[in-house]
Amino acid sequence: MSVIEVQSPGLLTTVQDLGREGFGPLGVSPSGAADALSLRMGNRLLGNDQSAAGLEMTLLGGTFAFPEGAVIVLAGSDFGATLDGKPVEMWTPFEARPGQVLQLGPTRSGARCYLCVQGGIEARDFLGSASTHVLSGLGGHEGRALKKGDLLTIGLESVAAQKRTGKNACSTGGAGAIGGRRLSRRMLELLTPRRVLRVTPGPQSDCFSEAAKQTLYSSTYRVAEESNRMGIRLEGPAVPAPAGGEMISEGVSLGAIQVPEGGKPIILFVEQQTTGGYPKIANVISADFHNLGQLRPRDEIRFERVDFAAARALLIKQEELLASQDLIV
Repeated sequence: MSVIEVQSPGLLTTVQDLGREGFGPLGVSPSGAADALSLRMGNRLLGNDQSAAGLEMTLLGGTFAFPEGAVIVLAGSDFGATLDGKPVEMWTPFEARPGQVLQLGPTRSGARCYLCVQGGIEARDFLGSASTHVLSGLGGHEGRALKKGDLLTIGLESVAAQKRTGKNACSTGGAGAIGGRRLSRRMLELLTPRRVLRVTPGPQSDCFSEAAKQTLYSSTYRVAEESNRMGIRLEGPAVPAPAGGEMISEGVSLGAIQVPEGGKPIILFVEQQTTGGYPKIANVISADFHNLGQLRPRDEIRFERVDFAAARALLIKQEELLASQDLIV
C-alpha cells in the first residue's frame, strides 16, 4: 500500500475531487476543487480519471513524503515546489522515488495548487464524492483539513496507471521528470486566470436600478481578506440593493453575486449556502468558475456582462477543447 505522509500541511490543504452535484435541495453544497479545470488536467496528465481526488493547497503549500514512491503532477498555481531540494516543473509528471520529500512554499501566482498522484487519493465517499466540506466536517480525510502526521492512501489503480503511461525517469525537465506528457500552449492559455469575469444577469437583476448595474459593470473590485471557499467578498463601490438588500430566501447557485445591505457584493463559491435571502444581481458563467478558484485576497477583478447564449457557447467551446486530443504534447 502506497501512502503520502503529511510532514507539514501548509495553510489549508484538503482532499478534493470534482464535488457532489445535485444535493442542493438537501442543503448540501457541491464543494469540490475550487479550480476544477486544474484538477481535471492534472489527472489527465497522469492517466487518471479526471475526477480522481487530489490535494488542494491554498496560498501556502505543505511538505509531503512518499515512503513507497509515487508519480505526481502539480497543477494550478506555482508554489515553488522542490523534490529533495531540486525544483520540479508545473504541469509535468515526475517521479518521487521511495523516501523522497516534496516541499511547497507560498504561492507565486494564484491562490491554489493541486497535487495529483497517479492512481488518485483514496477517501471515503460522502454522497458520491471524496471532496472535503470543511464547514460541515464531511468527506475527504476525516472531514477536515490535513494536519501533520496524516497518512493518505494512494489509489490501487496506481500500478496499472504507471504501466499505461510509463514510469521511467529521464534527466530532462527537472527533478524526477518523466518525458512525453506536457500541456499544449493552447491549454495553458485557457488555464491562465482571467481578471475580467464574465457574468449573466441574476434572478433579481431587473430589481436593481440601471445606476446600480452600471456601478457593478464599470467598477474594479478587490477580493477581501475574509473570502473563503464559501464566498468571495468584494471591496469597492457599493451597489445599491433593492429593498435594503433583503428578500424571501430562495435557492442559490454557484457563482451567484449577492448584494447584501451595504452594497458590497459577495460571489457564492463551492461551499456556498444552498439558500439565501439577498438579491442576486448577476452570476459568473460556468466557463469562468475556475478563475474564481485562483483569486487571492487583494486581487482586483472586473465584471463583463454577456447574454445566456454567449455563456452557453463559451462553456461548450471550453468542454470541446478539454475533450480534444491535442492538449497534451
